[in-house]
Amino acid sequence: MKFTFSPTASSEDKSAAVEKLITHSTPSSDFYVMVILAIAMATIGLLLDSASIIIGSMLISPMLYVFLSLSLGFSLSDKKLIRRSTISIIKATVVGIIISALITLFVRDVTNTSEILARTNPSLAYAAAAFIAGFAAAFTLTKPTLSETLPGVAIAVSIIPPVAVSGIGLATLQWPLFRGSIVLFIINMVAVFTGSLVLFLLLDIHSKKDVAQQTLKEEDKKL
Repeated sequence: MKFTFSPTASSEDKSAAVEKLITHSTPSSDFYVMVILAIAMATIGLLLDSASIIIGSMLISPMLYVFLSLSLGFSLSDKKLIRRSTISIIKATVVGIIISALITLFVRDVTNTSEILARTNPSLAYAAAAFIAGFAAAFTLTKPTLSETLPGVAIAVSIIPPVAVSGIGLATLQWPLFRGSIVLFIINMVAVFTGSLVLFLLLDIHSKKDVAQQTLKEEDKKL
């Protein structure tokens, strides 16, 4: 049986994807509240060596949308969206590290659990998984029938846990821990960005630049 893959999406689906992505990545107070909650949950899960709690933190985190909005900005050549997404990523990361560090300071006898150590060894395998996840996330956004699979993609993208580990490393003054998790976070971010950018370019999402600009104006009014 012959199998071919040629990503396509209707004009309506592409417009809806652009609107959804920009709306969900708007740096509102709600966005940062969810980042804080996700980081707090991830930090607790890492300290308890609980994979289920860590998975839960990835499910409630809005960070994936910001990474995708950055790649959308580049695919649209939209400087405003690129700037907004970049600032949001930096702020969310800094806030995440601080929250994780503060939580860790209240814990006695912090031990490096297996879940913590797993986020300190960057590798090409992580990059490959993040690239695929980024491609899949962008593809899912343009396919309404696949929307239920997005949470699964969010779990596959290791974004929140490395940030939380960075905070743990900072609070305990374990610089190798801090450095390794930051490197993993950057690798995953670049891979997700690249994977989603490839999909957006294949779909010719640039044709929806006017939709993006209008949605940005509407979202800016809410801030």
